[in-house]
Amino acid sequence: MINKEPLLVVENLKQHFKVNRKFTVKAVDGISFKIYPGETYGLVGESGSGKSTTGRSIIRLYKPTSGNIIFNGKNISGKMSHEEIKLLRTKMQMIFQDPMACLNPRKKVLDIIGEGLDIHKMYSTKEERNEKVYNILEKVGLSREHASRYPHQFSGGQRQRIGIARALIMDPDLIIADEAISALDVSIQAQVVNLMKEIQKETNTAYLFIAHDLSMVKYISDRIGVLHLGHLVEAGTTEEIFSNPIHPYTKSLLSAIPSPNPLVEKNRTVFSYDAHEAGVDYSKGKEFLVEGTHTVLATEEELARWTKKDQEIAK
Repeated sequence: MINKEPLLVVENLKQHFKVNRKFTVKAVDGISFKIYPGETYGLVGESGSGKSTTGRSIIRLYKPTSGNIIFNGKNISGKMSHEEIKLLRTKMQMIFQDPMACLNPRKKVLDIIGEGLDIHKMYSTKEERNEKVYNILEKVGLSREHASRYPHQFSGGQRQRIGIARALIMDPDLIIADEAISALDVSIQAQVVNLMKEIQKETNTAYLFIAHDLSMVKYISDRIGVLHLGHLVEAGTTEEIFSNPIHPYTKSLLSAIPSPNPLVEKNRTVFSYDAHEAGVDYSKGKEFLVEGTHTVLATEEELARWTKKDQEIAK
């Protein structure tokens, strides 16, 4: 994977929102990561940490305050023409959190999924367009008959499948899944995630998988970035993050994962973490490489303290 050219490179991305003259919300404050073709990059963190803002900035629903977003070798962070944005929309798609809110209730599924084809004129006859829609519906586990129905006639899991079909029909290189499964119940979550994995094997599409459920991120992701207060506090492969978490915020997230074993669950200790109480100032930290691809945002003194604590616990 390292030998490949990255599909997406995010460099020092900042997304600030000015509330008034005196106050600016720094939703994302200088994060950097790469996504390679065919891989899944999991972006995790609590609500309000800047995950969705990152995804929306990458797909250019927001104009980034500063930093670079390089997609397929082209910088897309600056001013873009209407034609360039239109081309970007075919190569990058998004699956949203609430499927009902992002599906037009007045349109039939056939037209919802086919809308992208209509905008970009990606067919020569209406029969070809409809056939493309039917094929993609079958790929996500729905049938042709579903094309003539309206969104309210489907269950939550089926609606999310329609959302996935709408993203897939454009044959994108990157899909941003923004909390795509958090509104679904557990059994349906597993179905949707397995479907996404199967599709990835077939199409070699890369995913930016945004979630706060770490157990699901562990299952689907190749690499993980942990986001807190707009800063990427720890990043690495799934194995590196789960076997050797260093940042106290990562540890607090991992400690919150419930165990299916009742005996383990009974004795599980949940760590709480507050950056302000802990005296951690992310703006003073820098990125340290621990081993392999595992990086941590910290000052030298913080890193020494956190790793020393781990060694003491290990003894």
